[in-house]
Amino acid sequence: MSAEALKTLFHPFEAEAVALPRKGERVLFLGAEPGFRLPEGFEAALHLMQGFRPHFRALQASGVIVTAQAEGDGFDMALVLAGRHRGLNEVRIAQALERVAPGGLVVVAGGKDDGIASLRKRVDELVPLEGHLPKYHGIAFWFRRPADLAAAEELHAANPALLIEGRFHTAPGMFSFDRIDIGSRLLVDNLPNDLRGSVADFCAGWGYVAAEMAARSPGILSLDLHEADFASLEAAKLNLAGVSQSVARNFFWIDLLKESVEKRYDAIAMNPPFHRSRAAEPEIGAGMIRAAAKALKPGGRLFMVANRQLPYEPILSAAFSSHAELARDGMFKILSARR
Repeated sequence: MSAEALKTLFHPFEAEAVALPRKGERVLFLGAEPGFRLPEGFEAALHLMQGFRPHFRALQASGVIVTAQAEGDGFDMALVLAGRHRGLNEVRIAQALERVAPGGLVVVAGGKDDGIASLRKRVDELVPLEGHLPKYHGIAFWFRRPADLAAAEELHAANPALLIEGRFHTAPGMFSFDRIDIGSRLLVDNLPNDLRGSVADFCAGWGYVAAEMAARSPGILSLDLHEADFASLEAAKLNLAGVSQSVARNFFWIDLLKESVEKRYDAIAMNPPFHRSRAAEPEIGAGMIRAAAKALKPGGRLFMVANRQLPYEPILSAAFSSHAELARDGMFKILSARR
């Protein structure tokens, strides 16, 4: 759906409903994804923001300016590619308002199945819209930044950072940002307490599993968190601050399916993603299993949680010397393997 939403975003320019930005102007593109095509005559300098490592690397390889988080201000225009996370969409619209100059145009687009119609209604309650266009199973709408930032403040206030169970800092858009994930909790509850040496959390999110490993296994000497979402990894740094100072902590913003892990570990725990869109894609978890096998020392152990129906056992058999199922509930299973 992102490919369609990208086309929707630039359709108002192609339809001449919105004037093309001129050479010398600066345009901020929040949530940019690879694969977009600029309309002919779109001559402004683009500054892209994308915190998901695979998309970031693909955009960077195309030669554009891209950062992991929004930077700069005084932009002439902002583009916002809306996704499925309503709270994150609203935060990005707030960031767009804050970073364009007063009177600057903000153009937002997303898919109808992802709630773009309700997002348009929400924004229209705060800032008068100049127009909207449906196209490619989505909607684009646009408005100008008012002189004040009351709308941005309202959007931020409606989507605050959270503190889960009084311990864990999170924010909208992160995986399971409003509660501890059931699968991750089941994984933690079935981890051994004798983990030692160098340990890693793959797909670490905002750091729940890593923090619990450190709390439960005093033999851990170093703990490395590997995560593809930049904002989640930044939150994990806060959430691991209370770990014993005797445990060395390292944080890696990484695409585990495409970038190699240099260190070798005594144990790895992970809750890998199993979908990119709405459909399950087991090959993502399979790739994570192979990456974990390469990153473990001989005899090293892997512990992972997976949806019960996902067929990871053959992948474990091929990549490890042995594997077993430790537990399961109505939704998840906990698997272990030894290299």
